[in-house]
Amino acid sequence: MKTEIGWILVRARGERILSLELVDTKAPEPPRAVAARLEAYFAGDLAALDALEVEPEGTDFQRRVWAELRKIRPGETISYGELARRIGRPRAVRACGRANATNPIGLVIPCHRVIGADGSLTGYAGGIERKRWLLEHERRYTALPAAQPVLQAAWKL
Repeated sequence: MKTEIGWILVRARGERILSLELVDTKAPEPPRAVAARLEAYFAGDLAALDALEVEPEGTDFQRRVWAELRKIRPGETISYGELARRIGRPRAVRACGRANATNPIGLVIPCHRVIGADGSLTGYAGGIERKRWLLEHERRYTALPAAQPVLQAAWKL
């Protein structure tokens, strides 16, 4: 499907869905329902992707990181260090970054909501411009928390 940030492919292949890249997931919904949820997200219904049940294949550590990413609310950003703290592994900042980078289901597992400790937009497989667009899109439809304007200023690369 064509979106504001480019093409997102959603295609059934047995128990697989193709979304930005090939991912392994047990999706209870047919691809049309997934596409409808993606369309709703891009139209401003930021909670549309929350109900999608996914079980991406990965290590226990990766799955913990990905589960924590799904808890970050739309429009909110956290640092890699905060992500490591939230999963109870405060020294595993780089490992969290690597798990973030190997996220197989972008958007549904919102790795774009993780930024550098200094507020900079760092590391996004879809490209920094897409990460910026996604964060701005989410902020357009949510109330901006008081601490966020400082971080937003760092986005101007």
